This record gives sequence, structure tokens and C-alpha cells, in this order.
Amino acid sequence: MADADMADEEELRFPPRVPPGPDPAREYARLREHRPVARVRLPDGRPAWLASRYADNHRLLADARLSRAAAAREGAPRVRGIALEAGSITTMDPPEHTRLRRLIAGEFTAHRMRRFRPRIRAIAEELADAMAAAGPPADLVAGFAGPLPIRVISALLGVPEPDHDRFRGWADDYLGTTGTDPGTVLRAAERLRAYFAALVAARRTDPSDDLLSSLVTARDEDRLTERELVALGVTLLVAGYQTAAGLIAGSVQTLLDHPAQLAGLRGDPGLMPAAAEELLRYVAVSAGGGTIRVATRDLELGGTRIRAGEAVLPAITSANRDTAVFTDPDRLDLRRAPNPHLAFGHGVHRCLGAALARAELAVALSTLLERFPGLRYAEPGRRPEWRTGGMIRGPLALPVAW
Repeated sequence: MADADMADEEELRFPPRVPPGPDPAREYARLREHRPVARVRLPDGRPAWLASRYADNHRLLADARLSRAAAAREGAPRVRGIALEAGSITTMDPPEHTRLRRLIAGEFTAHRMRRFRPRIRAIAEELADAMAAAGPPADLVAGFAGPLPIRVISALLGVPEPDHDRFRGWADDYLGTTGTDPGTVLRAAERLRAYFAALVAARRTDPSDDLLSSLVTARDEDRLTERELVALGVTLLVAGYQTAAGLIAGSVQTLLDHPAQLAGLRGDPGLMPAAAEELLRYVAVSAGGGTIRVATRDLELGGTRIRAGEAVLPAITSANRDTAVFTDPDRLDLRRAPNPHLAFGHGVHRCLGAALARAELAVALSTLLERFPGLRYAEPGRRPEWRTGGMIRGPLALPVAW
């Protein structure tokens, strides 16, 4: 068994260098074969362990000894410019996490999202109509993939439409990591918390038919604290925006890069559910994927001894390209089945908004293919630039024509 004290191998930097486009970092393939649990250096200068194989990711995501709460404590190793948000559902361990998740899980069931789907479709069609009216070429990120998720999650939460643009800027700053000034990240976090605190106060005096009003009712019945309530609002907004925007734009780029598969999807709309799952697996919208954890006890992972107090990083984007699970994993296959990808994680912290993300992606792609059957690159010889250095990846712009 390898030991955490061994230092005879080259130490890697995290996040790894990722090429522009939907593929994960090239070095993950080498790590899966030769160093499945590798020593890496975090942006704050401290070491951590990075798991690259599917089996190890599947295990660590469900291992109660690897704590998110410990990773949010003062002085813990971190990837971002500021510490993780303590008191957020994403940085709690059971039983606190279980209590909060039960409060809101019913709002994100597949059944609820099917009922919400017409609202998603209406937003998508409105954005597509605006693109069509302006005429080609158009930037799909600015005109569609970016606004769609922020409008959808805002509609679900009850955030007024005039505030959407402000939220996009704050969320982008909040999710910054390497290359982002920590002060910028901190100010964005403070602005988001202050805004949601004010919105909570407004919902308390004037409730509405939205998720935030339901959470205010739960708060007033002493089922969660005021801090937890505000943190939930911030978490749901941020988590529901940038990842979905990157996924939608990255999926469109992927389909444009695979014209035969795009034509097959156009010709068979019933293929969309399987296609969405494959795009979730294939498009690497994170440099690694998964929130940092800290071991609360000694454990073994992938033949490596992890000691209590050491940080561990899941690499879901690597796990989703593991040949031990996926046949020819670097090939896009819109008919792939089964497809047990880990895009939404695993275990108690599996993404609460998985049904919403699936609905958004499927509706976004269906709307674009129906509205713009000739969708193509506006600049065929130029590869789109991707956001780098942040927690979430995606095209900065995607010029298209039809």
C-alpha cells in the first residue's frame, strides 16, 4: 500500500491544465493508468490527494470518513480563493445535511421538474425567438446558454427578473478560483448573502408561490436557521446557473463537432434522453469535478493510505472517461447504454438539482434544433475559447449561424 508520506513522485498542480473544449485534462488518462490516487498541490500551496478512477471516485463520494464539513472549517485546505461556505448544504455532513436536504428535496423531484418543464420551454423559446429576430450570426452563450439557466433558477426561487444580470456577475466572481483575486470572491459572496437576506425579509411579509417562500415558512417553523436559509438561497442560485450554462454551450459545441451524430439527433427526437445523458458524461464542465473533502479518520483509497486531516479531491470528469466502465470513453455515443456517469456525483451529496439540470439540457437542445435546423458554426475555422481558471468551464462565446 502506498503511503501519504511518500514524496518520490512528481507532484502535480491542481486544477490541472485543461485544453479548450469539452474534453477533460489530458493527464487524467495517464493518472488512471499509473497513479490513480495522486499527490497534487492546491492553489493555496497545500497538498491533497486526487482520485482519477471511476471506482475510487464512486467510493470516496459515499465515504462518511471523507467530510465536506471538515473541508469548510477555518484553516482547511482549499481550492478557491476563499474558504468554502460553512453552513451551506454543500458543506454539511449528516445529520445536519440530512435535515436540510429533506426540507427541499421534494421541490426537485423528477415529477416536479416535469411540471416545471413548460416554464423552462417558454423561457427557451423566448430566447430563441430573440436570437432569430436579431438574425445570424449570434453568440449562443450571451443570447441563450447564459440567460436560460439564470432565468430558470430565478423563476424557481422567485428572484425578480431585473436582478438577473447582477446575479450573473456575482455568480461568476463567486465561483472564481485560480487567477481570481480572493477579495473579488469574498465581495461577491457578501453581496449574494446580503441580497438573499433582503429577499427573505420581503418574502416573509409578502409570500409568493416560489421555493424561497416555502423555505421562509420552514424557517419560521424552526426547521432551519436564518443563516441556513440565506446560504441555501445562495447555493441554489449559484449551483443552478454557471454549470448549466457551461453544459448547454459545451453540448452544442460538441454536437457541432460531431455532425453525423447531430444529424441523427435531429432525425430522431426520441433519442434526446439518452443523448442528454451522454453529453453529461462527455462534456467536462469542471476541471476535476466534485467538492474537496477532508479525511476525519485514516483510510485506504485505491491502494493509497490517506491519513486523518488530509484533503481528497474527486475527479468526476476523469471517472467519466474510465475504460474500466465505459467502452471507448473518448468517443461521443448518443445511444450509449448503460451510462452510469457520475456527472451528478454519488452518495448523500448527489446533486439535488439533477432532474432540473436534465430538463434544462434536454429542453435547451430540443428548442435549438427545432428552431434552428441549420444551426452551424458562424466561424468554422475558429475554435471557441473556453473559460479557464474557474471552478466551472465552458465556452466564453459560441458564434453560430443558421
